[in-house]
Amino acid sequence: MKRRRSVALLIETSNAYARGVLDGVIDYIRSHEPWSIFLPEQQRTARPPAWLARWRGDGIIARIETEEVAELVLRKRLPTVDVSAARHVPKIPWVETDDAEIARLAAEHLLERGFRNLAFVGDPEFNWSLWREQSFAELAQRHGCRFESHRSLSRLDDRYSWTTVSRQLAKWLAGLPKPVGIMACYDIKAQQVLDVCRELDLAVPEQVAVIGADNDHLLCNLSDPPLSSVIPNSRRAGYEAARLLDKMMLGAKVDSNAVLVRPLGIETRQSTDTLAIEDAEIVEALRFIRRHASSGINVGDVLKEVPLSRRVLESRFRKLLGRTPHEEIVRQRIGRVQQLLSETELSLREIADRTGFEHAEYLSVAFKQATGQTPTQFRKSL
Repeated sequence: MKRRRSVALLIETSNAYARGVLDGVIDYIRSHEPWSIFLPEQQRTARPPAWLARWRGDGIIARIETEEVAELVLRKRLPTVDVSAARHVPKIPWVETDDAEIARLAAEHLLERGFRNLAFVGDPEFNWSLWREQSFAELAQRHGCRFESHRSLSRLDDRYSWTTVSRQLAKWLAGLPKPVGIMACYDIKAQQVLDVCRELDLAVPEQVAVIGADNDHLLCNLSDPPLSSVIPNSRRAGYEAARLLDKMMLGAKVDSNAVLVRPLGIETRQSTDTLAIEDAEIVEALRFIRRHASSGINVGDVLKEVPLSRRVLESRFRKLLGRTPHEEIVRQRIGRVQQLLSETELSLREIADRTGFEHAEYLSVAFKQATGQTPTQFRKSL
């Protein structure tokens, strides 16, 4: 009987992202040869479990977020894949979310709601926060927006306390131009922003719209108001990490270049459900498009909802949003197509029916024009 390979998973179960990574590892194991799994109960940045020093296994998938874990992993000299952005061991393969793409989705989400004041709240303890901040700032500046950023005290800082963090955050929030769209580096930080907004009596989302990242359903829905969030494909990250480890345990050489996994989209909740545009007719046109884009509407249908000529509608639309009403209809449809490709196994014909395209062939052409990929290529890349 063939011996099962033994794999240690040094991944916390205390947050939604890490649990998604574990789900992806499970997906891989179920579709390939089973492994004997060792999963300690631990928190993020916890010390490595004592048994690991004596453990004689075949491979490790780890969130290497401390020097102590890094040193022990190196001493084990086993095939190892890192699923942390900390990069304490640069020479081993690693799998990470595409942080630039996460920032892009968040920025576009706020821009399409008309925000021209954008801000970012980060945590300097994490590389992925710094990378998201950099990409978000570049996008804000590229679109001619005013940009501000705030980095909270790291939990490792001797001065750290919630009282200090909230006081600094409140001072920064109070001084921002309003209305402002804020991306927080992840959902926990976004929830803190919402808490301080409530203390300052700032209206969310009318004065301050907030979006996080990780789409932790429990955290997002416990927030007040419920928090919009970028949805990472952590399950895919776990699957890719397991695939790489399997190759390494079979003797294949794997380079240390990052495998970046694209996010799935955005879960819109009340914290960003607004339009920061003073033009009432354009706001109404946008709302109509967002509600009905997948029903096969055209610009003529939009004109029935607002008291404007086609020329005036298109001129004001382009001035405020940088695109025409027709382009916005197509953009909304393509976004819905991407969501259905990511989250369902529906056929292209069924997706075309649900997103306002007359034929699957027309959907494929429009999708490739918008994204540079065919729907099939997009689905395979997830």
